[in-house]
Amino acid sequence: MSIHPIDYRYGSKEMKEIFEEEKRLEYQLRVEAALAEALADFDKIPKKLAQIIKKRANLNFVKLKRVKEIEKETRHDVMAMVRVLTKVCGQAGKYVHLTATSYDIVDTALALQIKDGLEILFKKGRELLNTCLNICQKYKDLVMIGRTHGQQAIPITLGFKFANFADKIGQNLKKLSESQKYVLGKFSGAVGNYAAQKNFGLDEKFEKKIMEKLGLEAVDISTQVLPRENIARIISDLAIFAGTIEQIAKEIRNLQRTEISELAEPFLKEQVGSSALPQKRNPWESENICSNVRVIRSCVYPALENIALEHERDLTNSAAERAILPTIFVLMDDILERMNRILAGLKVFPENIKRNLEMTGGKIFTEAILTELVKRGLARQKAHQILRKISVETSPEDFKKILFKNKEVLKYLNQKELEKIMDYKNYIGFSVEKTEKIIKKWQANSE
Repeated sequence: MSIHPIDYRYGSKEMKEIFEEEKRLEYQLRVEAALAEALADFDKIPKKLAQIIKKRANLNFVKLKRVKEIEKETRHDVMAMVRVLTKVCGQAGKYVHLTATSYDIVDTALALQIKDGLEILFKKGRELLNTCLNICQKYKDLVMIGRTHGQQAIPITLGFKFANFADKIGQNLKKLSESQKYVLGKFSGAVGNYAAQKNFGLDEKFEKKIMEKLGLEAVDISTQVLPRENIARIISDLAIFAGTIEQIAKEIRNLQRTEISELAEPFLKEQVGSSALPQKRNPWESENICSNVRVIRSCVYPALENIALEHERDLTNSAAERAILPTIFVLMDDILERMNRILAGLKVFPENIKRNLEMTGGKIFTEAILTELVKRGLARQKAHQILRKISVETSPEDFKKILFKNKEVLKYLNQKELEKIMDYKNYIGFSVEKTEKIIKKWQANSE
């Protein structure tokens, strides 16, 4: 029976499979197989027996149900797995887990999980970047109002707005790519000093050989466990990436407000917005993203707490990681896919964008007029004072009428010049050029 929404509501099948209980066991068995192969490579066990271990270190032979039965007796999950694997390997079983400690297996298997999870997130992140860049290209010339503090400021373009988002997505993907250097394995024994390996005539090349077989790099030094700083860095980077997606979701939610209505989520033909109000088209997908990002952020704190383990290790990180790693990867997977779906079907309403541009009657051009007045010789503070007074004391309907009659203004600018200044397309700065620059910057990375 499913209890947690992650089980039945969020995330893709491919991501959830990585963190399923059976899959976790499978990763650990892969490490055991690599260990046996490496022992044979260094002539420490017969190659024939190593091949038996490799062949049987999988879910066809080692059943999760049996491992859990043994765990009830041992109260130790790895030892339960080792016992089952030992038994199914027959005469080769005496070499299972040789020179290993539990967390050589657990942490290296965890690295494999994180590696596979990150690959899925990279793929979906690049898809999202590409979708965002398409919006930038399509709407790079569509002039809209820019807002600060929730108030109308000056014009930008819709493409420019999404170029900001695209650049952040690209930077997050770049940072996440750099974080792959923290996805490391280890095979250094009970306190990290390779005592068991050295006593068995092995050196650090043995650890490297195991990692090569698994497609991993080995950490430079460890205690019994890998440094939890590494996991904390990856989780923090994912949470920052999630914050960017939340920002996009918030923007769509705000611009979908009835009073603004410039953008909207896609809405299916038979979709229902409200059980009570038939007219509603709620931005529920964006709201869902914002909600789940809160959970993602909450995973950062225990990841940071897990850093300060005692001596060469304790077990205080274990239970927390079992919860936060599947949570952050599955929810990150979900919000990437959901945001890509939203942006791919994003509704844009140019007529409402134009209506909102004209809402203030031209007051959004006071900065442009101020700049031109200064260029013509009027002191900046004087110009600011004049335009502020006109703006504050007039309604949108009367703004132009009063402005065009102001004697101080007319000393420097005539009505025709003011009209030209108050053309929206003449005051978007480098919105289009910046958008094109960002498209070019990230286009190759989105493919």
